[in-house]
Amino acid sequence: MALACIYSRARIGLESPLVTIEVHLSTGLPGFHIVGLAETTVKESKDRVRSALLNCGYAFPSEKIIVNLAPADLPKEGGRFDLPIAIGILAASEQIPLQELEHYEFAGELALSGELRAIVGEISLAIASREQQRTLILPEQNAKQACWVQGATVIAMSHLKQLFGHFTQQQPLPILANNQPMLDADSDNDNDQDIADVMGQPLAKRGLEIAASGNHNLLFVGPPGTGKTMLASRLPGILPPMTCEQSLETAAIHSICAKQLDRQHWLTRPFRAPHHTASAAALVGGGSQPNPGEISLAHNGVLFLDELPEYERKVLDVLREPMESGQVTISRVMHKTTYPAKFQLVAAMNPSPTGFFNDRRSTPEQILRYLNKLSGPFLDRIDIQLEVARLPKGLWNASTENNENSATIRARVKDCRTLQLARQGKANAYLSSPELKTYCQLSEQDCEFLELAVEKLGLSTRAHHKILKIARTIADLQRQTNIERQHLIEALSYRAMDRLIQHLTANLSG
Repeated sequence: MALACIYSRARIGLESPLVTIEVHLSTGLPGFHIVGLAETTVKESKDRVRSALLNCGYAFPSEKIIVNLAPADLPKEGGRFDLPIAIGILAASEQIPLQELEHYEFAGELALSGELRAIVGEISLAIASREQQRTLILPEQNAKQACWVQGATVIAMSHLKQLFGHFTQQQPLPILANNQPMLDADSDNDNDQDIADVMGQPLAKRGLEIAASGNHNLLFVGPPGTGKTMLASRLPGILPPMTCEQSLETAAIHSICAKQLDRQHWLTRPFRAPHHTASAAALVGGGSQPNPGEISLAHNGVLFLDELPEYERKVLDVLREPMESGQVTISRVMHKTTYPAKFQLVAAMNPSPTGFFNDRRSTPEQILRYLNKLSGPFLDRIDIQLEVARLPKGLWNASTENNENSATIRARVKDCRTLQLARQGKANAYLSSPELKTYCQLSEQDCEFLELAVEKLGLSTRAHHKILKIARTIADLQRQTNIERQHLIEALSYRAMDRLIQHLTANLSG
């Protein structure tokens, strides 16, 4: 009788709970049994492990083999348990020494030949193993990205034959050096999406800068061909770069979805633009084994929704809670997973079904019916609503030399964001109600002015708070300590949807 314990990790969201693989060899009829709430892919590892061991020259025990994946109530899925199960069998049958295994964690899928194949979630595994101060052995394809985790001890393995030489110290595998990608923020943001390429639209560019400075949600309203999509795609280029911790969070989410990250754009914020036919599960995540959706893939970055009213209303409404909380919880019968979803929403839409507000083919009733596809609570969560007008005549022949590029605007945005972090530890968009009273104080006259404007426009309390946050960002861009009347007036001007709906309602009532 022999017993061996090997450590691995289960992938449950961004967390990777510890899984202990216990292998017991005993007398009796030969058999191979895996217990511990294993999914089909884990149970199928029996055939992969047996073939891999035999093809690598190891002896497969002719005894009763019981593999227990503890804790028993935690679901296990994926091929990541192939390698630790094989090592457990080798250790229990005394083909490799057992003493040093408690200092290691293993994950990897085995080919029948013994080669190791890539798995998903290597960033989460590296973070978890670092906390336990264990060495993580991964397939070669995963090890390079796992080395991005500062402080993690990672070893790359390409074939099961390397185990014997490593654990007998005959040919030890080298520990990979921490290889965090470059941290040059300026070069990291260089790309082809420069805001200087956008002709005209000074108001839209101003709104884009304010949105980037305070991390505010933004909606562009205008006819086709006015540059709404082009403007939205330039937002990541003017945003301040992510911190190393934020980059690691984003990398962990992408590794769960088996998406390779570009080392040269380690600090660049993600930009996700799902099609308007996307389902609610595609946006927020789902599946029998919950996986991240578009809002989690856009964590610390930008989620762009083009042709906003073409999305189903119930699909847009599922975004309401994540927009407020910065996370999404996906509940299933056997699983409950929470993913981060702190994204900046940028949306674009046409003012009418035909795309042109003054088109005679669209009556005010039809336009209102079209706009009512967007619920009031959802629109309330969009801070800035801008009208993007058609380009004036003669703009094509105008010089673009005076257009500011993304680097110039990004420098101002970065300074503004640094000011906010020093003052309150967060961007203005995330200020709570008590914090608004501390950091967004108004004079008595300005407070009365804002209340009258909110009452006249019929805005909600949430919209009132949004206007205060935008005014705070405008004041920060101008390096002013207090919010003044001019800041409130500019913030109130960014309510295009309210003015549009009021205009249509007045036409109908008239």
